[in-house]
Amino acid sequence: MSDTVIVNEVGLRDGLQNQPRLVPVEGKLAILEALIAAGVKSVEATSFVSPKAVPQMADAGELFARLPRDRGVAYAALVPNEKGYERAVEAGAKTIALVLAATETLNRKNINMSLERATEVNIAVIKRAKAEGIEARSYISAAVGCPYEGGVAPEVVFGLTDRMLDAGADEVAIADTIGCGNPAQIKHIFSTLAQRYGPEILSGHFHDTRGMGLTLTWAALECGIRKFDSSIGGLGGCPFAPGASGNLATEDLVFMLNESGFECGIDVTGLRAAVKVAEEQTKQKLGGRVVAWLESQERRKKAAASAAAE
Repeated sequence: MSDTVIVNEVGLRDGLQNQPRLVPVEGKLAILEALIAAGVKSVEATSFVSPKAVPQMADAGELFARLPRDRGVAYAALVPNEKGYERAVEAGAKTIALVLAATETLNRKNINMSLERATEVNIAVIKRAKAEGIEARSYISAAVGCPYEGGVAPEVVFGLTDRMLDAGADEVAIADTIGCGNPAQIKHIFSTLAQRYGPEILSGHFHDTRGMGLTLTWAALECGIRKFDSSIGGLGGCPFAPGASGNLATEDLVFMLNESGFECGIDVTGLRAAVKVAEEQTKQKLGGRVVAWLESQERRKKAAASAAAE
């Protein structure tokens, strides 16, 4: 099994979409530059959704057109339907992501469709993307629990994954949208799907609502999964899913991977600089759990150096 893990940064999309302070294109590009400097090579940059529903993403077309293309970074754009798909492709997207909630109520809250209708729309967009040479990534959101309906049966997730892959999806991301999952659930879902389809076509998207993000990641790693979403500084939260607090912080994920011998090509020190840029743009204190620990270690070293110099 490969020791290389792809860290897919979703802070510019999932991280910012629910922030009360609008971050302009220049601010988003500044965050992106800091992430690239740290070694990030995979980014979900924005979503082509209704500006009325998600004002933070109103600049999707302009942002996507201005993304640096000469830095070896793979960019994706989230789309809710065929209209969003067309806007994304027109802006230059080569990879699109779709979200299909595992429950009836969350689909209606999120995209105003029934579960079956949302499934049909996702299938139609995936088939069109494949026909037009566009890569398609499919999120199965609320995969272990819904803020409105409670627990989700694994069989529902398996069935939806089957349908997305049958339609031609290049990847399926299992998303614990509100951070309510436990390692046993995640291991069961990923081990079942990995045995059925192979781990390379799967990825994980975890929120850290209950401080379980890294634990869920490790459970998926043990199933052979080697791609995970994360958000710089722990930014995040779905505007249509109450209780969906911040995503797993990129710096926490990368620190764990590096410490555990996995290769992801990202530098934690560089990510700390990116956290600072994100703080400046959002005007809020950010940072995963490892940031406070690293800062405490620096203070101890400075204190020790100062004492030795006296």
